[in-house]
Amino acid sequence: MTRFLFAVVPLVLLTSAASAQQQQGRDACSRDASRFCRAHLSEGDQVVLACLKEHRSRLSKACQQTLADNGQ
Repeated sequence: MTRFLFAVVPLVLLTSAASAQQQQGRDACSRDASRFCRAHLSEGDQVVLACLKEHRSRLSKACQQTLADNGQ
């Protein structure tokens, strides 16, 4: 049982960190997405991401940085 906890706790922490990072990325780009990509918001994340990339030069610095940090 103890081994199981040692294996699960780091996994949960990694998942939480990744989830928090995703949320921060969404927060950083949500205003830009609604401004430049409103027509595509219901079409899924990949379509919105493509739209954001098309408008990269007009995005906020925070959103540009989020895209760069995630290899986009």
